[in-house]
Amino acid sequence: MNESGDPALTPIYINRELSWLSFNRRVLQEAANPDNPPLEQLKFLSISASNLDEFFMVRFASLRASALAGNKTPDPCGLSPHEQLQLIAMDAQSFAAEQATVFHEHILPALAQAGLSLLSMREASAAQARWAEQCFAREILPKLSLTICEKSKPLPSIRSRLLHMGLFLLGEKKDEPIFATTPLPPSLPRTFRIPAALGEGILLLEDIVTAFAGQLAPGRRVTECWPYRVTRDADFTVPEDAHTDDLLIETKKSLSKRMTGDVVRLEVEASTPEDFVHVLRKLFSVPGNSVMAPRCPLNLTFLLKELYATEGLDALRYPSFKGHIPARLAEGKALFAALRAEDVFLHHPYDSFDAVLRFVRDAAADPRVLAIKQTLYRVSGNSPVIKALCDAAEAGKRVTVLLELKARFDEENNIRWGEVLERAGCDVIYGLPRVKTHSKITLVVRREGDGLKRYVHLGTGNYNDVTARLYTDMGLITADEALGVDAQAFFNMITGFSREPAMRKLIYAPKMLRSALAELIGRETANARAGLPSGITAKMNSLVDSKVIDLLYEASQAGVPIRLIVRGICSLRAGVPALSENIAVRSIVGRFLEHSRAFRFENGGNPQIFLSSADWMPRNLNRRVELMFPVENPVARERIERVLDLQWRDTVKAWQMMPDGTYSRVLRAWDTVNAQEALLEGGGTSGGAAPWTPA
Repeated sequence: MNESGDPALTPIYINRELSWLSFNRRVLQEAANPDNPPLEQLKFLSISASNLDEFFMVRFASLRASALAGNKTPDPCGLSPHEQLQLIAMDAQSFAAEQATVFHEHILPALAQAGLSLLSMREASAAQARWAEQCFAREILPKLSLTICEKSKPLPSIRSRLLHMGLFLLGEKKDEPIFATTPLPPSLPRTFRIPAALGEGILLLEDIVTAFAGQLAPGRRVTECWPYRVTRDADFTVPEDAHTDDLLIETKKSLSKRMTGDVVRLEVEASTPEDFVHVLRKLFSVPGNSVMAPRCPLNLTFLLKELYATEGLDALRYPSFKGHIPARLAEGKALFAALRAEDVFLHHPYDSFDAVLRFVRDAAADPRVLAIKQTLYRVSGNSPVIKALCDAAEAGKRVTVLLELKARFDEENNIRWGEVLERAGCDVIYGLPRVKTHSKITLVVRREGDGLKRYVHLGTGNYNDVTARLYTDMGLITADEALGVDAQAFFNMITGFSREPAMRKLIYAPKMLRSALAELIGRETANARAGLPSGITAKMNSLVDSKVIDLLYEASQAGVPIRLIVRGICSLRAGVPALSENIAVRSIVGRFLEHSRAFRFENGGNPQIFLSSADWMPRNLNRRVELMFPVENPVARERIERVLDLQWRDTVKAWQMMPDGTYSRVLRAWDTVNAQEALLEGGGTSGGAAPWTPA
């Protein structure tokens, strides 16, 4: 799945969209990896499909709108929006073909091993077909609503990403078939498991509907019936000049646009007749390069939603685990006394998110706590964090929550939670104009014997108890006085009581973070030129910002050894002679989604370590409220250093960027290291990692 190219003939940056597709290929490779348990393989395939959906809804849609508006401004690679669209469409078509290959060669055998063999209606026995027809009549047909598409009538609402069935009906004139369509509503399951008495097997919803489509249009003959799916532009934005008080109203208005946005992708099965595809293309005004016809079922997300959690198949999934809770935070221990004594560092999911929940819950219940302030970006559908904040407000505490409405695809969830928080008596701020608030911070103000004491939680990930079990993130709970004062100033800023406050330790975007990174990288460059110890290790989700990349190139040319652990998009080109030969880039794709942002700067032999909510992307540095903070506690610093080193030594789930921008697995049979598994076993936090020696 690798591409090839001569680095001497390529731009010094990698296109961000093509880099993202490359990342999604690494996810897909895990679906084809026989070392993963069978059900985990289908989970990775499902995730790759979900990722691609979002890519088309947002990134592809944005470029398409830009190209249609006549924008010819090139990206840092020199590609116009139109040129990017052409390359992306070709790559996405190739990716869909690779998904189909993985589905047939790896997922179907994995399903069979799990006793979940997919059958087509053509393969069904007579008894199984009778059972399917009964299911159709009893469970499916009553929920279908056929609409005839005629030139004189407006096109019916075709919901984005929802599977639909299209039919050709024989009209009064036999040579003029009529096109009709029906959605397959989300209330219907995608899979129907045949009773054991009739033989093992699973039938897909669309296959059953196709087999009995004649019953959808009594009195008419159905000549064709095929599934299809459209993806619509979901890249709406709330007006930048919207006042804070108007954000809720404007967001609610904008959400409806997702239902009616332009179609940016049409998916049909590979065997769909060309005349049928032509009708669909004409209905939705879709160019040929935006039509995908994979040799596998459409919308593979059903693999995770309906099959992954099948009961009785635990042996075919990763072994379950329970996150560690630091002894000082165990139930029954005095929480705030423990925090006064020493900072608590947390690395999720290896350390349980329950530790963070306890911090918020204890603050809500403690009569000495006067106020709780928190930023929320993405929370779960049944959030214990929200409940604790409501409990605190109802107990008479001052609770202030900045709830970011512009968190893409979480807008409706956040609107609902905002209403819950307001009813409980919390002060809710629905984001800020022109920027998204992406920082992860909680401030607790408590009255103690010597006056008011501030306790702060700072993290790299969301206050989401569900994703905290699936994503790796780092956080710090501290009673550090300077961080507490900074946190108070930060909340005063975002609630409108102050502007651009002076900070002792916190570094925030969009005002401070870019210049701080430039200073930190520049210092390593100067140290290398002066013959002093230098080095940078940076772990993040994405590296796109060309100004930061230029600083890293300059540092590399000065002799600074740079290790970048970048899970997803990386626009920097590593290992290119005379440009980036001292830079190495690795990406880890494993059981957990690598989400933490951690940075180490050698600083002439006195290393500095930071954690942050921000990736090194223009949006994070220029258009988001983000936080970066130093880690000074010796125990926390040691743990972070060991994690970074362990991940760099990973030889099982790590990929290394080549000078041409492609990735290959890091494989060394004599030194097998799976960083995530080692951390689950405790090997990455308590020892065993050799120290990194800087230049």
